[in-house]
Amino acid sequence: MDRFNTLLKKWKGQRGNVIPLLQETQRFFGYLPEQAMQEVARVVEKSPAEIYGVATFYAQFRFEPSGRHMIKVCHGTACHVSGADSLDTALKMELGIGPGETTQDGMFTLEKVACLGCCSLAPVVMIEQEVHGRLTGDKLKKTLRKIKD
Repeated sequence: MDRFNTLLKKWKGQRGNVIPLLQETQRFFGYLPEQAMQEVARVVEKSPAEIYGVATFYAQFRFEPSGRHMIKVCHGTACHVSGADSLDTALKMELGIGPGETTQDGMFTLEKVACLGCCSLAPVVMIEQEVHGRLTGDKLKKTLRKIKD
């Protein structure tokens, strides 16, 4: 927490910077722990409820630690029509998690996203920063098994 408190010092007394401060806090911890949210509230002189209200409004903020590998399944129109739901099913079978969940071993976190902008490759999954397109459930399972090994 000492390093985090050092980070907070540069924000002391600055009003109107809640979102950038929450973003920095999330980069620091990988998510927004309750204690850190209370410290952010203290530094920006807002109530913890106000800070939590801001954080819950935006989908970019997480309140639980994420896995080492972030998996984003696109559910935009092209991906939805091309079988994104079958990818969700394959992920549930392979990893035992659904959207917004993390595997018990902390290896994978799954997110359902509106669009990844790779419509010509539908259906698409992004693992970390790598796009995997034209997927089937079997191709996705093979990709995950390579990552696990």
